[in-house]
Amino acid sequence: MITKNQFEVLVTLDQEKDSPVTQRRLGELLELSVGTVNKTLAELEELGLIDNKYVVSEEGYAALEPYRVKKAVILAAGFGSRLVPVTLNTPKPLVRVKGKRIIDGLLDALLAVGIDDITLVRGYLKEEFDVLLNKYPMIKFIDNDIYNEANNISSAVLVRDKIANAYVAESDLLVYNPKIIRKYEYETNYLSKKVDVTDDWCFKTKSGYITEVLIGGRDVHQMYGISYWSKEDADKFEKHSLEVFESPGGKEKFWDEVALTNFKKDYKIAIRPCQEGDIIEIDTFNELKQIDETYNV
Repeated sequence: MITKNQFEVLVTLDQEKDSPVTQRRLGELLELSVGTVNKTLAELEELGLIDNKYVVSEEGYAALEPYRVKKAVILAAGFGSRLVPVTLNTPKPLVRVKGKRIIDGLLDALLAVGIDDITLVRGYLKEEFDVLLNKYPMIKFIDNDIYNEANNISSAVLVRDKIANAYVAESDLLVYNPKIIRKYEYETNYLSKKVDVTDDWCFKTKSGYITEVLIGGRDVHQMYGISYWSKEDADKFEKHSLEVFESPGGKEKFWDEVALTNFKKDYKIAIRPCQEGDIIEIDTFNELKQIDETYNV
């Protein structure tokens, strides 16, 4: 079994194989010191997992194989009220930004790394999602018929038995850097970006692991709606999510709160760093107009 640092460096070398990457750049991408990167590269070379030009060997890919992501679950049932008027007739994930549907970037990134077992939970204007099958015939739909009566935990409960070794993603994220979707993941994690200040959902962390989830904070990691779930944690979530959902007030919960708040002592969840511009969340109609001028009419 390889260490987490060895894993992260191996995966990044694979992703960057067409454009040589320096030790400093590896450190920036992985939020590791140059010294740690140098030490890890030496370990990988000694193990025969890379060569002296930092190219991943056959043995390196064999070491990564147990960590392959098997599938993806996309939560897409909500109304998207803050994007009115464009969401009055179109679910938010299907809204076009510069000619491309918001959800297409995520779906294309999943397929690019061989993840074609994709389940999408739909609710609001659910029949509109059928159009995706023209380009993505592999998508399996699950209908959330109470999406307007409960928070997104109602969608998570419907797929609680499907998230082992899987990405769980919100459907309204503009993915500009497809490399944030990877073939392999080491452990349960949330995608996030280090920020000085934010008024959005964010994490306090210690040694790369989430200690607290907040709405707004300083010197934190801003949360993005893409996470990965190991089989061990997915098995716990299957039980815990239903328990929270069926508890008083449980239907009003965000699905993330199950593991990050209600049962946080039972999970050790890492942060996975991303960079500025890798992913954009469009929360309001004004933000949409700033990105795509065709909506300024």
